[in-house]
Order: sequence, then C-alpha cells, then structure tokens
Amino acid sequence: MTETSEQRHAWVDVAKGISIILVVMMHSTYGVGEATERVGFMHYVLGFATPFRMPEFFLVSGLFLSAVIARPWRNYADRRVVHYLYFYALWAIILIAFKHLVVERDPVGTLSLMVSAIYEPYSILWFIYALAIFSLLAKVFHGLRIPHVAVVVIAAAASIAPVATSISIVNYTAEYFVYFYAGYALAPVIFKLAAWIDTHPGPALAGLAVWALVNAILVFSPGHAVTYGVVTSGVAGVPGANFAMALAGATAVCAASVLLARLAAMEWLRWIGAHSIVIYLSFVIPMGSFRTVLLRFVPEIDAGIASLASLVVAIVCPLILYWLIGKIGFGKFLFERPSWAHLPGAPGSRWGTPRPATVPAE
Repeated sequence: MTETSEQRHAWVDVAKGISIILVVMMHSTYGVGEATERVGFMHYVLGFATPFRMPEFFLVSGLFLSAVIARPWRNYADRRVVHYLYFYALWAIILIAFKHLVVERDPVGTLSLMVSAIYEPYSILWFIYALAIFSLLAKVFHGLRIPHVAVVVIAAAASIAPVATSISIVNYTAEYFVYFYAGYALAPVIFKLAAWIDTHPGPALAGLAVWALVNAILVFSPGHAVTYGVVTSGVAGVPGANFAMALAGATAVCAASVLLARLAAMEWLRWIGAHSIVIYLSFVIPMGSFRTVLLRFVPEIDAGIASLASLVVAIVCPLILYWLIGKIGFGKFLFERPSWAHLPGAPGSRWGTPRPATVPAE
C-alpha cells in the first residue's frame, strides 16, 4: 500500500470514528433525556451535529464502492449485501431476544418482532439493513448504465421531498440514499479535496471555522427546538435547507478528518472508525444497562453528564468485548462473518478467511 493510500484510509477511518460517536451520542442523549425528562448540554452538541450526523455516515460508506461495483453479481452481492444482512440478522435476534424476551419476558412479542424484522428494520440496526439495500440499488443503476448525475438529482429530490410511507425502509432510502450514492459518485472529487486540505491546513481550518459558525446560526435560529426527546433545526421548514446543511456538514467532517488524521494523538479515533460497525452492532445493551443503573442510584445527576457518561460506556464496552473475543477466541461469529455465511463460490466461502465486521474499504 502506498503512502497516499495509507493516508487516504487514515482520514476515512477518522471520519467513520467521528460518525459512530455522533450516532451513539444521539441514542445516549435522547435515552437520558426521555428517562429524566431533562435537557443537558449534550442536547445542544447533538443539535449542532443533527443536520449531518447520518448523511456523513452514509457518504463515507459509499466512498470505496467504485472498487467493487463492476465485479460479478455473486461476488458483489456477497461483499456488499450478504455481508451486511448477516450482521443485521444476527444482531436483530440478539437485541430482540435480550430486550423483549429476557427483560420484558414477552415470548409472543419477541417472535412477532423477529418475523417483522425481516421487512421492517429493527431499531438502531436499520443502518445496516439500509446499507445492504443501498448497495443493491447502486449495483442495479450501474448495470443499467444510468448516469451518476441523473441518479444524484433524482435521489436528492427524494431526500428533499417529504416522503412518508408506512414502510420505514422506503423512508430511509428516500432520505439517505443520495448521500451514499454521492459518496460513490463523487469519490474522486472528495479525495482530491482531501489531498488539497492535507497540503493547505491553514485555509482548511479557516473554512471549517466559517462553516461551524454558519451551521450553528442556522441550527439555532428562531424556530429551533431543543427538548429532551428531539432537537429540531431552526431552518427545518425551509425546503432543501437540511439537505444543503447535510452536504456542507458531511464535507466539513471529511475536511476535519483529514486534519485530525495528521495527529498521532488521534490514532484512537482512527482505530474506532476502523471498527465502527463493532460499536454500532453492540452499543445498545451496555448503554441501556448503564443508564438504568446510573439513574437509579444517582437520579438527580445532570442530564448532560449522564448523557456523556452513557456515551463513553456505549463506545468502550463493545471494544472491550471485541478485544476479549480476540483473546479467548470464542464468539468471533459476532463480529466476523463465518465461511458458511458467504454465497457459494464467492471469496471467503467454505474454507475462506472470515471477514471482519467493518464497513468495507473496497
């Protein structure tokens, strides 16, 4: 791997690290807010990031799609569809069983949810489900030779339009597919921008400062709402405003990631990004358990501090679990796809090497 390639992967992993922290932050902050009916400082941090939190995650997930999209359908589907569906199915069973069978002791409800999870993405795992759907759509469009600009324009219109159906995956696709596809279609431009930022840190920092100020002004402009269960941007009602802020924010996170990747002190963030799916899959149980215990013994704790503590626990516990599994060698199937979970004839099937549970770099 060349130095340029290593550097490119480094900033992408940093961007993934920032993204997963923001995603977990949302769940930890809203969880504490709903449990206490109080607003803390983390709600305002979350509010600042709300326009670009999920768009950035999807954009980064599409960056390396061009390296595999031309592969035969079997190999592509195994790498970009089955890969995600395996982890979705496995962790949907684990999370549903834990919450509804172990905690709530509702076997009928547990079985019902496991069935409905086939077509209705379960809870926070919708992101993994969506990645499989988005990858499938991108391959279809590639096979039909539809120009990138046409797909982006149509997907952008769907994102801006108020699409609301009874099928959640349709709503998620309408809102977020454009960012995934933009990551794929605009990858050359994004990597050129990253290379420029790496050699021009001064102007990049100035640009980030201006963006941060404008984003804060728009988010907290008149009409915004910061409550314990939701944060609404002040320009949320302006058609296309959230879409523009999402693109600007996603670009800003990429720019900041390039600069942070230059710092040895940010190696931990890069490592977290490289293992972001490990966190995404398993943060809910430690986060919820810790929040319950914390609020039971310290009910008057500041909501912001409780949210921050829940965030740290939700990030650290999955990594400890991943480390323990690596040490004892048991439970690898939780984060590594076994050979039987590959399509017949695809790389890794039968006696192949299991693939780690990461967002593919290719």
